[in-house]
This record gives sequence, C-alpha cells and structure tokens, in this order.
Amino acid sequence: MADVVDRATRSRMMAGIKGKDTKPELLVRSGLHRRGYRFRLHDKSLPGKPDLLFRSRKAVIFVHGCFWHGHNCSLFKWPSTRAEWWRDKINGNRERDREVRAKISQMGWRQARVWECSLKGKNRLNPDEVVDGLANWLDGGDAEYEIGGR
Repeated sequence: MADVVDRATRSRMMAGIKGKDTKPELLVRSGLHRRGYRFRLHDKSLPGKPDLLFRSRKAVIFVHGCFWHGHNCSLFKWPSTRAEWWRDKINGNRERDREVRAKISQMGWRQARVWECSLKGKNRLNPDEVVDGLANWLDGGDAEYEIGGR
C-alpha cells in the first residue's frame, strides 16, 4: 500500500513541473518575435509538441531543460536519492527525444534544440547571441541546429 501512495505522491509532484512557458522558452519566443518571426506554440499535430513551430519555414524549435533531458552540462547532476528511479526517468526522456527527432526528420521538418544552459547558469551565452543563432538557422537551410552554454 505504501508503494501505491508513494507512486501517487510522485505523480502529483511531477504534475506540478512546468512544461510550457518556462523562462528560457519565453526568452527565445520574445527574442524571435521582436525580430519579426511568427510562430505557433506547442503544436499537437507534430511529435513531441514542439515549443515553437514555423510552418512557412517547415521548422520547429525545442527548448530543453538540461536536467529533465539529461544534457551533459553544468546544470545537470544525477540525483543521489532514488537514483535508479531518476536514471530510468531521465534516460526515458532521452530515448523519447531521439524518437521525436527521428520522426520530425522523417516528416521533412527542420529542427533546432536550445538547451537551458545557453540562457541560464555560469556558462550561459548572451540571450541575443542565442536568438541570433536561431534567426540565422531559420533563414538558412540546415536541417538541424543545437545551441548550449559555453
């Protein structure tokens, strides 16, 4: 019975985690919008519900939290408590990310990943540098783009 309660408590905790409108996502959105780019948010018609979708450019942007997606940077550290559960959770997120990237590519969409560490933490970049990189990618023809902290 304790395991059921524990599982229910974990579900409530995870439900409180913000998946949309995070600070890094808002920085990217506002920067691109100021530069004249128009986009849709969290479009459910594509795998992974990309954070930003640019139909006319057939491009999507994912803004990933370094902890939740297991990025190899200063913002990610494996938790010491319930280590096996967290390892399964984060590795599952990584695998799902790989599957989503493959499906989006197969559908002919270009995709970019912005890591939280590019906008937060001791190794962050200037937000204009991040947005400029995304704008250059959107205007170019590269299939993929990824930006993280220094």
